Amino acid sequence: MAADAAQGSEKGFTEAAATRVMTAACRAAGLDDRGAELIRLGENALFRLASVPVIVRVARGPEWLTKARNEVAVSRWLTGEGFPATRAVEDLEQPLVIDGHPVTFWHLIVEADRKATYGELGGVLRDLHSMTVPEGLHLPSYEPFDKSDVRLDKAVIPDDDKTFLRKRARELRDKCAELRFETPKGPVHGDAHVQNLMVDIQGRVILIDFEVFCFDHPEWDLMVTSVEHHSLGWQTDEQYADFVGAYGRDLYDWEGYATLRGLQEFNMTTWLMQNVKVSERVADEYRRRIAALRDDDGPRDWRPW
Repeated sequence: MAADAAQGSEKGFTEAAATRVMTAACRAAGLDDRGAELIRLGENALFRLASVPVIVRVARGPEWLTKARNEVAVSRWLTGEGFPATRAVEDLEQPLVIDGHPVTFWHLIVEADRKATYGELGGVLRDLHSMTVPEGLHLPSYEPFDKSDVRLDKAVIPDDDKTFLRKRARELRDKCAELRFETPKGPVHGDAHVQNLMVDIQGRVILIDFEVFCFDHPEWDLMVTSVEHHSLGWQTDEQYADFVGAYGRDLYDWEGYATLRGLQEFNMTTWLMQNVKVSERVADEYRRRIAALRDDDGPRDWRPW
């Protein structure tokens, strides 16, 4: 397909457009898409098939092809090691590319009646960070700004906001370059929040979403929950203590925490920015976040998304 058509497809990443891609991908894979349900439209579109227990993930555009390949490879490695990880559908060459959109297929996780805890998140990350990446699995380094650059190029936000966010990105790049990590590199999830854990009906806690899995310093995985607690107040003191107790470290005590706080808040804002036209609720939350970024010392009354 022509490059301009693929880019146009990404710009129009709506429910209807994602559904068309999902339908074509299912047909190419020999799966029945009838009755498929859209369960999330965010960084990707996620569909639950009615015919088989499979989740179909449609990425926003061709820029995400390398990440989709990485995600499938990581899932197959972790599964082979017996690590509790979401499983890519076997015997299917993945990802498929439909109109510029990488599409992957995953076994449905039938959830239990409870959510994963922060203590469980700390334990899963501790176990993950202790693993050794096999020689045949070539993982990238953590890239704090790879998605934000693409997001800003395509964002439908005021020009003044774009100018501010690009300036903030440059400042954060300089600060990240000065970080001095205290741990050796190893496997890193890259988006390690508690929503990326699921509990199945057998009670197993399963790690999902390996799109930005990488080989880097474990501090990147501790960043998310630490900022959610210390800056945003999204966990109780008890919940955060459970996380720290299970993992064995509080990132807040590290001198690089302030830089990672700024980075995490920046990325949370640019992530939400993609869907400001989806609803006024999203637009309101984006305005709340961009206003807070302009005031480093102001309150962070952000809503979880």
